[in-house]
Amino acid sequence: MLKKEFKRKDVERMRNLIKGQANESSELQIGYSTKKENHKEGDIWEENGKQWTIKNGIKQTATKLDNIKKEAILPIFCPSCNNIMKKQHDPKMYKIHKMCFDCVIDMEAKLKNEGKFEEYERNIIAQNAESYIKDLEQYLLEAINTSNNQYVSEKGEVERWKGGLNKEKFIKHIETDIAEFKEKIQNYKNNIQDDKT
Repeated sequence: MLKKEFKRKDVERMRNLIKGQANESSELQIGYSTKKENHKEGDIWEENGKQWTIKNGIKQTATKLDNIKKEAILPIFCPSCNNIMKKQHDPKMYKIHKMCFDCVIDMEAKLKNEGKFEEYERNIIAQNAESYIKDLEQYLLEAINTSNNQYVSEKGEVERWKGGLNKEKFIKHIETDIAEFKEKIQNYKNNIQDDKT
């Protein structure tokens, strides 16, 4: 037995969704009509200062983060082979390659057979190094710019320390080291290109 009784408009709304008529009205209105715009699946429009879209027959707000959400959320089926993505390594492989673990294994085996695996491996290493340097630079610059003139000891007492470091000198040192690392990565990438020819 249902705890909630469905109203007629709820049932009519579900009928419209099942029939694929998401834009159809689920209630009757008498004596008042508005200018009605018909929107189809995937349309994006602005109404009352908000952006709206229709996804799977349901009207919902369109946000700036929709594309990011689409990239971050693991799909149920692999886009490459259409198998269910339920294995342990599937989420990690999807983030990197946009396919399931089995498809990555097949792709890498094919690259090995064609003799292109070393180039692929070097490109992955170069991309990882670039990402690491970018994250490291951001972390170090944030750490320098945070205030470090007081600390809380193990006893819970606030200790005020004097002294510190020369921020400008330290930032210059970081920038030169990061530039040196970026140059080494670029040389590594150039060696990959030279090996191709």
